[in-house]
Amino acid sequence: MRVGYFGAYARSDWGVGSDLDVIVVVETAAQPFERRGVEWDTTDLPVPIDLLVYTEAEWQSLERQGRPARAPWREAVWVYVR
Repeated sequence: MRVGYFGAYARSDWGVGSDLDVIVVVETAAQPFERRGVEWDTTDLPVPIDLLVYTEAEWQSLERQGRPARAPWREAVWVYVR
């Protein structure tokens, strides 16, 4: 499992109204990608959260595709890795 963030907070260019883009990479998931983020309660956090939950296989696939210049895998700051 890995937890990290990307976007404005990772680039240190956040401002008023910025949300925190969070990535969680899990071994496997029962829910489809579109439903995984709603399983996590982020309402107690001090800023709005955009939560993306990937399986390890999905994350590896995204890294291999390597499309946008500001892709999460390029600018991710990992805060927890197990």
